[in-house]
Amino acid sequence: MSRNVRTVAMPPSAVWAVLSDGWLYPVWVVGAARMREVDDHWPAVGSRLHHSVGVWPLLINDNTEVLESEPDRLLRLRTRGWPAGEAEVVIRLAAVGAGTEITLEEDAVEGPGSYVPQPFRTPVLTWRNTETLRRLAFIVENRQEQLA
Repeated sequence: MSRNVRTVAMPPSAVWAVLSDGWLYPVWVVGAARMREVDDHWPAVGSRLHHSVGVWPLLINDNTEVLESEPDRLLRLRTRGWPAGEAEVVIRLAAVGAGTEITLEEDAVEGPGSYVPQPFRTPVLTWRNTETLRRLAFIVENRQEQLA
């Protein structure tokens, strides 16, 4: 399992505001190319983001489903990107002073990606999610000014 941690200079509510805006998903998630639809009740349990993965014109339409959701604290997702397979992603938010520690854990759980031995898939996921958290931090720390 890949585990990445990053602290941002905004409270958990600001991070949750970005996570709750499903239309921003392809802006901060590495590999997501575009958003096609966001369920009205996102990020409630059972809701889905309908996205495309890949690089145009080689795009695959798939979705991400919420498995667990605790506002300002936790978002557990089942991401799909076939033919690579499916992954479980857990995003935890913890207040640290005036900021937030974001922990992102991910691992392949189904399909061809899950057959790649752990020692080989973990470094790739860690590398990818380092950039994912960097992008999320940029949005969280700069978007708040626009919302004020």
